[in-house]
Amino acid sequence: MMKIVIGGQIDKEKVANIVKDLVGDKATVEIKTDIEAAMEVKNGQADYYLGACNTGGGGALAMAIALLGMNLCATVSMPGNVRSDEEIIKEIESGKKAFGFTPQHAEQVIPVIINKILT
Repeated sequence: MMKIVIGGQIDKEKVANIVKDLVGDKATVEIKTDIEAAMEVKNGQADYYLGACNTGGGGALAMAIALLGMNLCATVSMPGNVRSDEEIIKEIESGKKAFGFTPQHAEQVIPVIINKILT
């Protein structure tokens, strides 16, 4: 079964609840520290990492970038700038495993990510 880990610096419960509502019984969702979440993806114990912070790419993805490399990470929203659904889908199709965003955009970007990775 697919496993999605929630890292990031803020609103972990909010992010996890949105993800849980979307995945239903198709995946497990666990809140972790940033380093635990990134390590689980790196070691193949989790499939995807989602995290939020005020900039969308700093605290949301710092550990994931450090442990997984930038080639597996994508910032999908920043203050005043949300990537299009098509851009987010391209990041997933290119093999990205970790996604960062601002909590204000969580309801907008998480469904795009989840709907794509579940197909």
